[in-house]
Amino acid sequence: MEPQFDFAPAAHTLATVVAGIADDQLAAPTPCVDTAVGTLLSHVVGLTEAFRQAATKESDGRSAPPSLDDPLPADWRTLIPARLDALTAAWRVPEAWDGDAEAGGVVLPAAVMAMVALDEVTIHAWDLAVATGQSVTIDPGYLPILHEFLRDTDPSGTPGLFGPVVAVPDDAPAFERVLGLTGRDPGWRPTVNAADRRV
Repeated sequence: MEPQFDFAPAAHTLATVVAGIADDQLAAPTPCVDTAVGTLLSHVVGLTEAFRQAATKESDGRSAPPSLDDPLPADWRTLIPARLDALTAAWRVPEAWDGDAEAGGVVLPAAVMAMVALDEVTIHAWDLAVATGQSVTIDPGYLPILHEFLRDTDPSGTPGLFGPVVAVPDDAPAFERVLGLTGRDPGWRPTVNAADRRV
């Protein structure tokens, strides 16, 4: 199957946000419940490699659920961009989109797994940006893909993946509506709704 989209813009966006994170922000809260910036960065280190392996099929039959307990590697500033580049390259191979793919102990059609990966890379770019006072621009070409992936989200949320859907006005910008489907309040800021952070 030919690739359905290219990860490069999403990877560049996340890498740019990561480059803007200061060391003294690693303990700051994020929109992800009980998850600090440093913990979310560690999650990004793991997910970028997991989704690369999903594309290459290296993880078939041996992937494991993600953990938020892994320490943040000392070289995270260079490791994350390198892994984003590798993920992008892996999903540019047509065979990556064939058959099934496995990541985090879950097996899905490869094209669906690619959408999961795109969601993770894109939404966590926003999480990290808003947590560290940065602005972020999402490639508009991704919005129909993400909305299609998320439109049937259970309103009560998906344990371990999304919190309950947050109501967002129908006339809100498309990305804000996507954020709501992932259980995020588009207006979240570190000092606002701190007790209502979403996974």
